[in-house]
Amino acid sequence: MKLAKLAKAGAVVALSAVFLAACGKSSNDSASGKQVLNWSESAELPTMDLSKATDNVSFNQLNNAMEGLYRLGKNSKIEPGVAKKTTVSDDGMTYTFELRKDAKWSNGDNVTAKDFVYSWQRTVDPKTASQYAFLFDGIENAKAITDGEKPVTELGIKAEGDHKLVVKLEKAVPYFKLLMGFPAFFPQNQKVVEKYGDKYGTNSKAMVYNGPFKLEDWTGSNLKWTLAKNDKYWDKKKVKLDAINYTVNKQSQTAYNLYQSGKVDATALGAEQAKQLKGKTGYLERKEPAVFYLQFNQTKAEFQNKKIRQALAKSVDREQYVKQVLAGASVPAKGFVASGLAERDGKDFATVSEVKSAVDYNEKEAKKLFDEGLKELGRDKLEFQILSDDTDAGKKTTEFLQSAMTETFGTDKVKITVSNVPFKTRLARSDSGDFDVVMTAWSADFADPISFLELMTSDNAQNDGKWKNEEYDRLIDASKNADVNDPAKRWDDMVKAEKILMEDQGVAPIYQRSQPWMVKPSVKNIIYNGAGVNYNFKETYISGN
Repeated sequence: MKLAKLAKAGAVVALSAVFLAACGKSSNDSASGKQVLNWSESAELPTMDLSKATDNVSFNQLNNAMEGLYRLGKNSKIEPGVAKKTTVSDDGMTYTFELRKDAKWSNGDNVTAKDFVYSWQRTVDPKTASQYAFLFDGIENAKAITDGEKPVTELGIKAEGDHKLVVKLEKAVPYFKLLMGFPAFFPQNQKVVEKYGDKYGTNSKAMVYNGPFKLEDWTGSNLKWTLAKNDKYWDKKKVKLDAINYTVNKQSQTAYNLYQSGKVDATALGAEQAKQLKGKTGYLERKEPAVFYLQFNQTKAEFQNKKIRQALAKSVDREQYVKQVLAGASVPAKGFVASGLAERDGKDFATVSEVKSAVDYNEKEAKKLFDEGLKELGRDKLEFQILSDDTDAGKKTTEFLQSAMTETFGTDKVKITVSNVPFKTRLARSDSGDFDVVMTAWSADFADPISFLELMTSDNAQNDGKWKNEEYDRLIDASKNADVNDPAKRWDDMVKAEKILMEDQGVAPIYQRSQPWMVKPSVKNIIYNGAGVNYNFKETYISGN
């Protein structure tokens, strides 16, 4: 899923504040007996329409305000959700889910099998233009429907009464059960979707919820909202928190001050803060299968030139970027697929598929390639803009890239401007192709290299730069179809595809994120998963209250 650019980088913290960090007054009033978690978020909430969501902020809210057939527990363990029983056919191609009868929407409606049928059909419908419709590939007729060749009613999902759901696959999907715990596969209440029309999912009132919490006080553009306990949730006895209050803080110093004063219980840290607070009570690092990379708009002639793309990639010293902008909290990316995501025979995918020339800093080679690229283009100079978020790290990132590239190529050959905009705006501009070069971030939706690699196929909606390669497309197709039941061949397909992408510099990976946090020791039982949706607060609680 798309990530907000790391908001917490580069702020300097006074030493006196550092040593008081663990001593801030708790934001939870024990006398009130209320269980309230106050959380600092890095970016605004773009949408609650699960058919249109693409980013981690939206998915984290959906994961706690909604529920699918399964929930994902610790280490992505499959746990019961709306489905209380699952039966799989001998050939593994038909799944029958028995739904619990006490599952309800927050408006009192029953959650039924028809809600899943409607939701899935809505998402794959080309009219919806869901950027996550590709995840349904493998479910019977899904690809034909998204290609406009068959009606949505032909999708391989059927309601047999209110509490029995049957899903038919047309090919094996190794990660199918994990997908059932991902928000794109959650149910939707057709009556409510149709009632609100274009407004559905754009504010907290234009929604209903079937998860542990329900969203309140979100207007669609404000920077504060609340997840309140959902009394209609079937398993509400296990939900300890009365509310989760979210506040968006784009400046790391502001967020840290709120943490120190006890107004928030958890916040991501800036680079300098992380250096000074490491080892203090409440400090932790969340290693993520998340890669930040540059996308080049290859609808433009200059970025169709491979040598220009390679030159720009080689002009960035990733080691220095990590040290200067992130204070060493993350690591330089080995490639497009995150390290530690998947292994075969004890070997990490990112290591096996690494193309060092695509991520190495080489100023001399960068200059040579840039000059050759300009000559091929018939130009003396290149002018372009780098797009990123309006957070601390977004601004520091564009400054670093602008400086590195300008110093490498010289002001006589390149003129680089920067644009730092709100997260929601950056997503919209990326999706519409309104950029030259954009800093993009992707976190794996599940622990398989295909979660990254599928993005760069020619027709994938997440391929904002419009890079294309026929052999790459063929290999990804083979990994999902012809070779899907042969793990060795499938692995080899994906390794070859990654190498093609990197050798052609389809994108320029910069770093893999490890996010430093301060979390109050009183906050217990947060379930965090690196791949897929990060946070599950269903059984989180505040000790002492």
